[in-house]
Amino acid sequence: MSTPVSSIHESNDPPAARPTMQDVAHAAGVSLKTVSRVVNNEPRVDEKTRERVHQAIAQLGFRRNDIARSLRQKQTSSTIGLIIEDIANPFYSSIARGLEKVAQQYNYMLIISNSEENALRERELVNALLSRRVEGLCIVPAGTDHSYLAAELRRGTPFIFLDRPPLQLQTDTIVLDNRGGSRQAIRHLLAYGHRRIAVIQGDPRVYTGAERIAGYYETLAEHGIPCDESLIYSNCDEAQLAHQATHALMSLPQPPSAIFSTSNRISIAVLRALRSYTQQPAFIGFDDFDLADMLPTPITVVAHDPAAMGTRAAEILFARLAGSTVPFQQTIIPTRLIARGSGELPPPRA
Repeated sequence: MSTPVSSIHESNDPPAARPTMQDVAHAAGVSLKTVSRVVNNEPRVDEKTRERVHQAIAQLGFRRNDIARSLRQKQTSSTIGLIIEDIANPFYSSIARGLEKVAQQYNYMLIISNSEENALRERELVNALLSRRVEGLCIVPAGTDHSYLAAELRRGTPFIFLDRPPLQLQTDTIVLDNRGGSRQAIRHLLAYGHRRIAVIQGDPRVYTGAERIAGYYETLAEHGIPCDESLIYSNCDEAQLAHQATHALMSLPQPPSAIFSTSNRISIAVLRALRSYTQQPAFIGFDDFDLADMLPTPITVVAHDPAAMGTRAAEILFARLAGSTVPFQQTIIPTRLIARGSGELPPPRA
């Protein structure tokens, strides 16, 4: 028969605080040092005492605070961090899944935070995660100067930047083939006879936006087609703005025969706006999205694998943690065009 622990009175009142090791020691009738030895699975505790301490832990619901413990002992915490723009975006949630699967293989926990595309918020999150002694960070950057990370990088904390390279900092980076994917889309539309190709994009100053619009300009120039700036609408990340841009384009005296969208969220807003038009332009979107292949006219997209981006980031991160000293590298994740129907609509006959 096991030795009973001290009685623990039940109450309907909420507990004042989480149970501590001192509470466990009191309930089990042992010293704080004995509880510490049991919690840390150390020797020199007889089995009856160990069992009594485990009973007290179970009844009190005690949980060891590993982060606080690591801070006291100046140890690491077996955690890594990921800072993204918005976990609600399937692109970023897929990155997180890819990264987390690798982290689990190494018995690491992943902490995910959202910067909301705010540079100050990004910096606050970086500092908060570093103060919790995460061993490495993966960041989709929102800021324009990452030199503040240089000292921490020299101390050995690895930083992997995803989707966009850092500014004022040399470190490992993983990006999509943004320019190549855009070129694929525009070449595809040109091959079907389109010459008035509109673009609805986000912020062209952001790395991804700059690369994708550059691919558009380059491809038109290669084919000797003048660029009509009235067909380009920028800063349309919000659905309402993308919706308005679509209507403005379709209201032109000579509407575009094709539209290229530079992100999944913009694509969805554009497609909703296009429902009110009988004459549909050809359409290609950068990024695949749920149900794109199930619409009445399935959507042609420039697809890629964001989970592969997260996986590769984790692989590089854990290689750095294991002591890899290879030069910093930029990894480019390829894109591919998936022709489903919307990008293959012909221009209207003159």
